[in-house]
Amino acid sequence: MNKRDYYEILEVSKSATADEIKSAYRKKAMKYHPDRNPDNAEAEAMFKECAEAYEVLSDANKRSRYDQFGHQGVNGTGFSGFDNINDIFSHFGDIFGGFGRGGSGGSIFDDFFGGGSNRRRNSPGVDGGDIKIDLSLTLEEIADGVNKTLKIKKFEECKDCSGSGAEGSSGYNQCPDCKGTGELRHVSRSMFGQFVNVSVCSRCQGEGRIVIDKCKTCRGEGRVMSESVIKVNIPAGVSEGNYIPLRGQGHSGIRGGSSGDMYVYIYETKHKLFVRDGDNIIYNLKLSIVDLLLGADVIVPTLNGKAKVKIDQGTQAGDTLKLRDKGIRHLNEHGRGDQMIKLHIEIPKKLTSQEKKLLKELSKSENFKSKAEFPEGTESKSNKKEKSFFSFAS
Repeated sequence: MNKRDYYEILEVSKSATADEIKSAYRKKAMKYHPDRNPDNAEAEAMFKECAEAYEVLSDANKRSRYDQFGHQGVNGTGFSGFDNINDIFSHFGDIFGGFGRGGSGGSIFDDFFGGGSNRRRNSPGVDGGDIKIDLSLTLEEIADGVNKTLKIKKFEECKDCSGSGAEGSSGYNQCPDCKGTGELRHVSRSMFGQFVNVSVCSRCQGEGRIVIDKCKTCRGEGRVMSESVIKVNIPAGVSEGNYIPLRGQGHSGIRGGSSGDMYVYIYETKHKLFVRDGDNIIYNLKLSIVDLLLGADVIVPTLNGKAKVKIDQGTQAGDTLKLRDKGIRHLNEHGRGDQMIKLHIEIPKKLTSQEKKLLKELSKSENFKSKAEFPEGTESKSNKKEKSFFSFAS
């Protein structure tokens, strides 16, 4: 019997990408999976045929030889097809997982479904949970990065039983409910056919085993709650909402299961002097009218100390000055932002009689006469035609 074309079997073109071939095989494998088609010889044959086609087309070297020489081109390349269903599961794993067939792990089926079922069958214990921590940072810490030491409470491996959960060397027995598989299958039939529902065994929590004599310290879990010290390196330039993943720093697993991860979420503490604008920082500087008119040298705060700023004569309120490289370091890049200084006029709320007298004298000068127009009936009684800047202060 002549073999069918591999591209035809998977229903893909000869120019299909590796991802398209993988996706096509996944659909076919799910369609013809023996657990979805019990006692169906035709479906089993199709399942084998699809696996054989994928085995060749997923390998760049074998695919090239097949494209050139057809089925004869893949003979002698370490490929001889699959004689039975178990050969396929042994080679690839089980696409659905949990149907009582062993998987090799790290296969295409792990890529499709994360390998959760295979990991549950092949690894002891139950994996630990992840931990989320909220960490508040000052603008100074964000600007240059910081190392933080955190004290947290989490599950850690029980030292008395070395994480096994068993007292002494008593060990484990096979779970009587799931017979060691860690999963329970419930088969139901309907007018549409047979359906198989797979669930984690509640008695052994998916381990497939039961502790004979539980450790008195951890009560059979293989872990205990304790206080831990975690060191976290926070890079410069992080923003609120960013998080730092710490792999394996979460809760320890139950009875030898893998530890979870820790995620440190960043929050920014509101600064009393600065406002963040990306990697720039903004500082609002209040000056008197005299400073703006005559110019001045002023000292302003920065994230790393103080800096001298020159205010030129005649500078306008609302202008912005810039201190280069006084902002926040760029995240994972060279350089840093700037410090922007926004200038504002500070108007005294109260004036002495001497100050009022001097301002009235200045108001007669041409430079201090306002160019604004006022609605009829609102001008000052002391000056109905012109109004100076200082007449407001008086």
